[in-house]
Amino acid sequence: MSELKVLNSGDKFAHTSVGRLNGFEGKQFVKDVVGATSCEISFGTLPTGVAVPFYHSHKENEENYIILSGAGRFQVGDDAFDIAEGSVIRVATNCDRNIKCTSPEPMTYICIQAKEGSLNQYTQGDAEITQHEDKM
Repeated sequence: MSELKVLNSGDKFAHTSVGRLNGFEGKQFVKDVVGATSCEISFGTLPTGVAVPFYHSHKENEENYIILSGAGRFQVGDDAFDIAEGSVIRVATNCDRNIKCTSPEPMTYICIQAKEGSLNQYTQGDAEITQHEDKM
């Protein structure tokens, strides 16, 4: 796994990359690299038959897992269920959770961690249409 570094940045943005997700291995956190102040985002990969080596719980932050490839099992408290590419799992605070890969290929996922109950506005409620010179 390569070390993350800022590729482009300005007063209002930072751009990094974990590289190609096909073949990505390990766990990579991006909050500090991009200077995020509202959430932590991590990319993770689990090989076949492997689970995260511990259960964990968060006091303030909910987690949202997005499965990008592969399949497996997810456990929240005493509830365990199948997950696969395209699955999105939200886990509240103060409960144990873990994830395991059961597919023949590795499972790659994104985990977004943010303070539970902090989302006040989103999409249309928080956005405004603006005009800007197109440099695309």
